[in-house]
Amino acid sequence: MGYFLRLLQLLSTCVAFSLVAGVSTLQVAAGNWSIFVWCFCFIMTLIILIVELCGLQPRLHLSWDGFLITSASCATFLCLSGSIVFATACIQLLPHSPFGDHAIVVTAFSSLASVAYATEVVWTCARSGEFSCSVLTLPGLLHRLEIFVACIIFAFISSPHLYVHQPALEWCVAVYCICFLLSAVTLLLNWYNWDNRLPVPVPLVHLGLTLLSALLYASAVVLWPLYQFNREFGGQPQRSSDVSCRDKLSS
Repeated sequence: MGYFLRLLQLLSTCVAFSLVAGVSTLQVAAGNWSIFVWCFCFIMTLIILIVELCGLQPRLHLSWDGFLITSASCATFLCLSGSIVFATACIQLLPHSPFGDHAIVVTAFSSLASVAYATEVVWTCARSGEFSCSVLTLPGLLHRLEIFVACIIFAFISSPHLYVHQPALEWCVAVYCICFLLSAVTLLLNWYNWDNRLPVPVPLVHLGLTLLSALLYASAVVLWPLYQFNREFGGQPQRSSDVSCRDKLSS
């Protein structure tokens, strides 16, 4: 079952980014995030498949089932965000053209990849009996939700025109990156049994990282709308007045 799911994941992600790479009309700025997601998930799944075929799991000093659950759950969120962003960017821009049908097929394969990764999460938990593992607890689900929301934010700030003109907005982009890394560090702490290796308890480390992320996000919540939409601080209240939002794909 695991090999079947990984082959389905490889097929769906490969078809998705291959179709987009073959049609230049679909390579819009917002779709670059989706292409990165499909390539990243394809490479990650291929590495996992090679490790399992070669029997290298015992040499990795981590919980392999926990790693599979974490990677599959993150890939589920990534492919889901890729599907949403690509559908929003391409299907709405090309509703009545052959490329619109092309974009629908790409979105369908990306959604299929999301379903395949989500199925792997459920199957791995059922096979290993880790329904009580940290992945399925409320803090574990919240950490993955943080990563998913961060991925959505990255997708919609892929254009430098949104923030290069204001240091405050650049700080917000740095906040999004730092908080994403903090969530990744928290996941790494869950993979390894580091309770006896760190000078402080792991729950205390989690609490500190969470509080730091909350403070950083709070600053971004205030600064981003203030400097992005307030005219007094150089923002643009209306999207139509922003030069970067002009339609460059009129054909």
